[in-house]
Amino acid sequence: MAVIHQTVLKPTKLELLTSWLPSRPWYRGGTAEPRLSHAGGFRLDDPEGEVGIEFLVVTDASGALPVSYLVPLAYRGARLDGADHALVGTMDHGVLGQRWAYDGCHDPVVVAQLLALIEGRAQAQAQNLSDTPDREVTRSCAGEAATAAGLTAVATDDLEGTDLPLGHGGILRLHRVLRPAPDSGPVLPEGAAGHVAGAWNLPDGTRVRGLFAVLRDGGAR
Repeated sequence: MAVIHQTVLKPTKLELLTSWLPSRPWYRGGTAEPRLSHAGGFRLDDPEGEVGIEFLVVTDASGALPVSYLVPLAYRGARLDGADHALVGTMDHGVLGQRWAYDGCHDPVVVAQLLALIEGRAQAQAQNLSDTPDREVTRSCAGEAATAAGLTAVATDDLEGTDLPLGHGGILRLHRVLRPAPDSGPVLPEGAAGHVAGAWNLPDGTRVRGLFAVLRDGGAR
């Protein structure tokens, strides 16, 4: 299990994302600088213990209405070859030293562990506590979803999220712009072969749930 260090980050994660988010196609803010707050998320463990994996939910209050975003991050102790386009920024960690933070959709370790979570081979962990499962994160997997094949091409962004192409034609879709689900719970789109859902806080303190990721197998249209 990953150890959560109670230490100082310079710059902070929110400071890094304030500079990075406006460059994303799915960012809904205007010309003003984002005003970000931490709203939720969870962690996953790297079996090799080398990469920190965090699925961070942040809310931007700079526009007319607040918008919550899902940002998977990979924290590495060295540059990831061929991933300069996915670098969010670098930070100084009070215990681990310099860390390179990448958009996790372009990091093979993050993608592999997200697929393991969907399949039930990995357990979501609390963001701020060591060795503590996050029971608010739910997942499912049905049918031949081809998750074990991993990424087969570069992840692509659109106005709502990010598509990760998988083996045998499967697609893992990350919902970057988050929307609260109905009271009955998240509704999977037609053709879904798996999902991850989680919880986050609205600016007024209301705790809501919604879809974070949806898996479509190669036969879905």
